[in-house]
Amino acid sequence: MSDELWSLIEPLLPEPGPKLVEGRPRVPDRQALCGILFVLHTGIQWEYLPQELGFGSGMTCWRRLAAWNEAGVWDQLHVLLLEKLRSKTSSTGRGR
Repeated sequence: MSDELWSLIEPLLPEPGPKLVEGRPRVPDRQALCGILFVLHTGIQWEYLPQELGFGSGMTCWRRLAAWNEAGVWDQLHVLLLEKLRSKTSSTGRGR
């Protein structure tokens, strides 16, 4: 994922809550998002997300997707990208 796209998405993500139990460190959001995109792009099952790719487990990515969906991240991102596209279209003088 490009730095430009990440700079649009990162501010929309909710702050993680406190860890309730000790364990592994939290997978960074950018890595989890890359895992989500990998699963959605390839169509593999969450449980088969390869650990070697460094995205965290499929369950971690699935939980993050669900949390972000509940927080309305995808709707906000959709609106943001549409606004960006509209401003780009109007600045180039292109219309229908």
